[in-house]
Amino acid sequence: MTPLRARNLAALAALAILSACGRLIPEGRPSVTPAPPIATGSTGALSAGVRAGPAIASLGMTAGTAGPALASFRESCPKLLSRTDASGLTRGADWQAACTSAATWPLSDAHRFFETSFETATVADGSAFVTGYYEPEIAGVRVRQTGFDVPVYALPPDLVRAKAGEAPANPNGTQPLGRYDESGKFVPYYDRAQIDGGALAGKGLELGWAADPVEFFFVQIQGSGRLRAPDGSVLRIGYAGQNGQPYSSIGALMRQRGLVGTGPGQYPGTMQGIMQYVREKPEEGRALLQENKSWVFFRELTGDGPTGAMGVPVRAHASLAADPAYVPLGAPVWLALDRAEASGLWVAQDTGGAIKGANRFDSFWGAGDYARQTAGTMSGRGQAVLLLPKGTLARLGVQ
Repeated sequence: MTPLRARNLAALAALAILSACGRLIPEGRPSVTPAPPIATGSTGALSAGVRAGPAIASLGMTAGTAGPALASFRESCPKLLSRTDASGLTRGADWQAACTSAATWPLSDAHRFFETSFETATVADGSAFVTGYYEPEIAGVRVRQTGFDVPVYALPPDLVRAKAGEAPANPNGTQPLGRYDESGKFVPYYDRAQIDGGALAGKGLELGWAADPVEFFFVQIQGSGRLRAPDGSVLRIGYAGQNGQPYSSIGALMRQRGLVGTGPGQYPGTMQGIMQYVREKPEEGRALLQENKSWVFFRELTGDGPTGAMGVPVRAHASLAADPAYVPLGAPVWLALDRAEASGLWVAQDTGGAIKGANRFDSFWGAGDYARQTAGTMSGRGQAVLLLPKGTLARLGVQ
């Protein structure tokens, strides 16, 4: 999908914030001390300030940690060479030498590839906050059967953008999403409660059917997933679009209502905590989920992995979502965090609605129980440095 998740990750982000830890730089990892000069400009990264970072050799990179990142970097190269970098830090031609080398460089010597081809930079003060996402697998089937009653809808043909002048424009200048009613008037598209109530039933939009509405809600938040049928067959689905309705973080709503904590009637500040609350209190839980009016539509995915915003597969423990105004999509990123499992070398290949600002990242953990647990509880703080092609800093005026 483009991008991988429904970009509704504000829910997981808000939950992760509730459990964020203290120490910023874990023992045994180098802190990143920015040094002048600093490049500034009008784009997100340059307006935040870009400084030269530490020598790559000082980061403690190993072939084991760098190998998956090199493999993902290779997959990014065709896009890196042709796309416009929204951060303003790099140009397509800047990546040519690194991409040429990456094509034949052995993964067993990956750390030396990055030392040879890149230099480091920090954006702003480099202070990073990292959450997690994954590809859920839930019970589901292509054709409705007993026990599988939750529809997985494809993008409806009547979900359109307003014609110019027929609705107020969005803050970014685009026309809002909605639909034209029977009288030809542009109106908001059906919200979650209306869709739950059957607004799209009988329109032939069902890609499949899930067994559990709570599990499917979190597939919508992640924006992709797998429906596994009783016979073992799998339907992989990915983000196709969203209904244009506002997103509300369920985690934030629970916190505001005193439902998050360790006391009586309270629940853990994690994705698992939300699920526990909704299952234990089904009526209140259903009403709570419907306060998030956003609904995500899907398409069937083919290929060997879910696809991120770059149009290339995202890989477990190798791919990050980042804000493209601050990080060139396709660029390697070194993280030194208070969560050891998320520290190391990653590649920015995805974006997210809640992933905004300098040094805000979302780490991808793949599929399965470990991925689900790790992503649902990920809240890492520390330092981030970007790896940019050698010569980039000199062009930006950073020596």
